Amino acid sequence: MAEHDATPSSNFIRQMIAEDLASQKHEGRVQTRFPPEPNGYLHIGHAKSICLNFGIAAENGGQCNLRFDDTNPAKESQEFVDAIKNNISWLGFAWSGEVRYSSSYFEPLYGFAVQLIEKGLAYVCDLSADEAREYRGTLTEPGRNSPFRERSVEENLDLFARMRAGEFADGERSLRAKIDMASPNINMRDPVLYRIRHVHHHQTGDAWCIYPTYDYTHCISDAIEGITHSLCTLEFEDHRPLYDWILRSLALDSIKQASDLADSPAPYVLPQQTEFAKLKLNYTVVGKRKLKQLVDEGLVSGWDDPRLPTLAGMRRRGYTAAALRNFCESVGVARSESQVDLAMLEHSLREDLDANAPRAMCVLRPLKVTLTNIDEPLELSLPNHPKKEEMGRRAVPLTKEIVIDREDFRAELEPGFKRLVAGGEVRLRGAYVIRCDEVLRDANGEISELICSADLNTLGKNPEGRKVKGVIHWVSATQGISVDVRLYDRLFTIENPEAREVEDFTQHLNADSLQQLSGCMIEPAAASPDAAQSFQFEREGYFTRDSEDSTGDVLVFNQTISLRASH
Repeated sequence: MAEHDATPSSNFIRQMIAEDLASQKHEGRVQTRFPPEPNGYLHIGHAKSICLNFGIAAENGGQCNLRFDDTNPAKESQEFVDAIKNNISWLGFAWSGEVRYSSSYFEPLYGFAVQLIEKGLAYVCDLSADEAREYRGTLTEPGRNSPFRERSVEENLDLFARMRAGEFADGERSLRAKIDMASPNINMRDPVLYRIRHVHHHQTGDAWCIYPTYDYTHCISDAIEGITHSLCTLEFEDHRPLYDWILRSLALDSIKQASDLADSPAPYVLPQQTEFAKLKLNYTVVGKRKLKQLVDEGLVSGWDDPRLPTLAGMRRRGYTAAALRNFCESVGVARSESQVDLAMLEHSLREDLDANAPRAMCVLRPLKVTLTNIDEPLELSLPNHPKKEEMGRRAVPLTKEIVIDREDFRAELEPGFKRLVAGGEVRLRGAYVIRCDEVLRDANGEISELICSADLNTLGKNPEGRKVKGVIHWVSATQGISVDVRLYDRLFTIENPEAREVEDFTQHLNADSLQQLSGCMIEPAAASPDAAQSFQFEREGYFTRDSEDSTGDVLVFNQTISLRASH
């Protein structure tokens, strides 16, 4: 990872792995995996899991697999697969070997299911989904055995083979584990292992019409890949007994034979599931269903809308991979869930951009200024970064006509206002001190132009006999480039839109989360094809060239973040 990333801090997972390495539990190996389901775009919560899984492996000389949990083809697509791979690479991580898919293990998974049936540990059930839910019981009441629970091994093998052959309709039958319908852990009450779904799969086509469940697939896929530490978020803690039950119910030799470690002389050790707290931010949502709803209902422009916490959206808004990695490290890894203040993420971002973003001037709300004693254009040289000479300098044209921001002028002096006023002086950033000599107004009485004069003896030095405190940014009106700018605010007006008591989170969308400005003026160097993508627009904030909408005649810049916290 990059040199400026935060120094790794100790946590219970790092301590656990250190102990396992010391005891040679896995023959000194560390093998992790990141197993996203390709049914949406990755978000900031996934970034924490990515940094943890890939980071832990890298720290210990191990490897991390990328495995797509593609067992629900009705909700999955190749678009999501491609986006996930792109986001992981952008974050700065490389997976071990080829991309893996749970669907690649469909044949051995089927064979292991047959093994469970043969051991009397799985059966074909004819209960519908609603009936099975009724039989399952509640948190306070035990479940009831399915009337099909005591089918013979032979009948179950026959029915399961016919399920695979496509003889039955969707939902007509399922394969369930035979564990304990009275277990206090609902996940252990004869959970479903296979469902019938006549759906085309983006990897296997129409080869299968039965698909394994996540709980069944995940643990066996971990074992097949020789994963040592299966790191999951806290919602899977109650699933861990099932994870262990499935693996321990199978013949260890058969698991090793199907695994990447088949030829290893070392003893085979089953993977260990360990849970950590999810990353939750205030003023946003990270639940996939909610994100999908925002996209499907057109409440945002797509999965990469810069207001979303998706990695694609954050990248489009100008977030840097280094800032996200540093943020994930600073949040740490804990066993209990808590909500992280968005200000922590914004601090990491500002810290990275302040150090690395080149500077430029952009006037968001232009007001024309004519400099009466500037006749020929001047080419000024301004540093790209005030603290990094190695970032070079840029040419900035000063012409007779310039624009300044309307917010930087007042017709009458106001208390505490240190910018330009009628009859007053202010310094143009990197250029002269100017004085406002006349204010022109249009037919409606609105200020349309300022007539000013420059003190030509103030380039790079203070004026004689007086102090000028204010400094404002500006752009040549004739050589500057017109651009569109998008200003962003938080997407939601309440701190926790995913709280249980919130009935409809969409009712709390911030109507002012996006403000679009046209006719902004940017200095020409920042608009050239070979210019940087992201800048600090001086006195305005950090902005990035939009990756999707800057392909036409007008460049579009997205506001990444303000110069300082405003909430």
